[in-house]
Amino acid sequence: MKKAVILLSGGLDSATSLAMAREQGYACYALSLAYGQRHAVELEAAGRVADVLGVVEHKVIPIALDAFGGSALTDNAIAVPEAEGGDGIPVTYVPARNTVFLSLALGWAEVLGAQDLFLGVNAVDYSGYPDCRPEYIEAFERLANLATKAGVEGERFRIHAPLIDMTKAQIIQTGVRLGVNYALTVSCYQADASGVACGRCDSCRLRAQGFREAGVPDPTPYQQK
Repeated sequence: MKKAVILLSGGLDSATSLAMAREQGYACYALSLAYGQRHAVELEAAGRVADVLGVVEHKVIPIALDAFGGSALTDNAIAVPEAEGGDGIPVTYVPARNTVFLSLALGWAEVLGAQDLFLGVNAVDYSGYPDCRPEYIEAFERLANLATKAGVEGERFRIHAPLIDMTKAQIIQTGVRLGVNYALTVSCYQADASGVACGRCDSCRLRAQGFREAGVPDPTPYQQK
């Protein structure tokens, strides 16, 4: 059975990406990162999703991106914005996050003998992050095949971003079809310790809008809606 490493944050998108990889017949190895995020409760959600979707192994690796700060998600001195997003890259962007995450996933994949990596980035209903664009995914795939022993010896790494062109509603509809229980997931940038979402941040707005447009009941516990 072919193996794949799936980056699993515990949010809606990564849970759907994991379900899609499983549907394609991969033996799934889930990787979550404790990177100093203020919404660390998402890691508990990642564990729940990994258990329910039957991954072969789930690793949670600590990395201290909060040592650098520079993001509302890793620095408590920077407020998570609660107004509608404007132009430009928002303060919830975490510098180099997806590059660091994919690099770690690539290292594990090489050890496992896996050639496929999945992540749940999305370029339609996204928040303006530069590392969620198709050209970034293509560039990292080229790097993966240049910078590894396996790549040099003829193995071909593939970076899968199956949600890249989907709306949030389409993602939710796909997940529902694949049996994803979205009540297990946490997307909020400032969820409390029990996983209750603020209902005001950009991630909450996109998630709630996605459920409305998908015609699917939203199972998210919100502080206010």
